[in-house]
Amino acid sequence: MSECGLPFIIAIGASGGEGMTDTVTLLHLLPKPVHAVVLAVLHRPFDKISHLRDILARGSGMPVVVAGDAERFVPGTCYIGEPDGHLTLKTDAQASLVTGQDDKLRNRTVDTLFNSVAAFSPGRAIGIILSGSLDDGSRGLAAVHAASGVTMVLDPRGKWPPGMQQNAIQHDGPVDLVGTAHMIAEMVGRVTTEARYL
Repeated sequence: MSECGLPFIIAIGASGGEGMTDTVTLLHLLPKPVHAVVLAVLHRPFDKISHLRDILARGSGMPVVVAGDAERFVPGTCYIGEPDGHLTLKTDAQASLVTGQDDKLRNRTVDTLFNSVAAFSPGRAIGIILSGSLDDGSRGLAAVHAASGVTMVLDPRGKWPPGMQQNAIQHDGPVDLVGTAHMIAEMVGRVTTEARYL
């Protein structure tokens, strides 16, 4: 918990099969229990049955919940949205599901989450960009930084073509850490247990 009594919010964005693997790996490496709410967004089709919750829960070693609208978030839990109910944060650590199936929204789900976290959890936000294509998340990560949050990107290690990681690193606003999943998990542990890091 932060000094103001509300939990830290960890927002994770990724896409594709590699992004799924990265997300499972990072969740598995996070300290247990993690003293924060984890909100994870991955690009996925809206018209197919999703097994994302089961995949993340099986590999992460932490509770994974499909968030309901206005649900109060509980620290130590990872929340995801529905394929057509895009997860965002609203005041008092509650979920808000933004519905929509248009391509523009589906291609900006990470930015949508990160922008909401920056707005409603200033100084208590941790934004993390993992593997994925295109540039979703770069604007949102910059917003988290501007709101005095901590920003991290999984090291792309020369990955080609450039995707979410490279675009987040190059976008406006410095990134606090570009590193491995182990380095990111270690920094999350420090940030969420020592309020002075925020």
